[in-house]
Amino acid sequence: MALGTRPFPFTVVAHVLGIGAAIMVLVWCIDFRGGLAWESTNKSLIFNIHPVLMLIGFIILGGEAIISYKALPLKKEVKKIIHLVLHAVALILGFVGICAAFKYHNESSIANLYSLHSWLGIGVIVLYALQWIYGFLVFFFPGAPAGLRSDSLPWHIFFGAFVYVLALATATLGFLEKLTFLETSGLAKYGTEAFLVNFTAIVTWLFGAFVMLSVLSQAPPEDDFSYSAI
Repeated sequence: MALGTRPFPFTVVAHVLGIGAAIMVLVWCIDFRGGLAWESTNKSLIFNIHPVLMLIGFIILGGEAIISYKALPLKKEVKKIIHLVLHAVALILGFVGICAAFKYHNESSIANLYSLHSWLGIGVIVLYALQWIYGFLVFFFPGAPAGLRSDSLPWHIFFGAFVYVLALATATLGFLEKLTFLETSGLAKYGTEAFLVNFTAIVTWLFGAFVMLSVLSQAPPEDDFSYSAI
């Protein structure tokens, strides 16, 4: 299915929402939560790396990678490389963000992998990595035979969309889980920080929605079996 419009208006809105979400998570983690640190006696500063990298690195850069193929007025081969590189950077930052969560838990004597958010998070990062590896080998280098590329393309598109929506859902669970912990510890339920976290989650979902709209928009002419938008 494709919408009868070009991706440009959707991508512009997505860029604005992505910038907004990035600013909001930085304000939350730096202004309200005290900052970021890989080594600190205040272990919460270690945890703060997790939401920043998962949102800015994984969700936003991952979304920009998805829309880059349709949005950029460049040659197909150049867009392929940008698409792959952005996804690779998103994957690396997501991995570091997960490591930060494990480091925080380990140094704070908190159990790992006990929540639905953590289970889904591990699943998403693994599926994302498999999607990137498969896309690289089949559609980029060394490249599969034309028949395999043709058969794989619809599934590659579907799987990419599924993993990205699952990542958005996992991020939402993360916001909810952290805010619940903070409110249990005394954070005002109707205070500024609580509203900031909730609105950050909403803006993140709106960003994801416009990423998907850009994918469903009318694509420019492409060669057969070219690398997909996801």
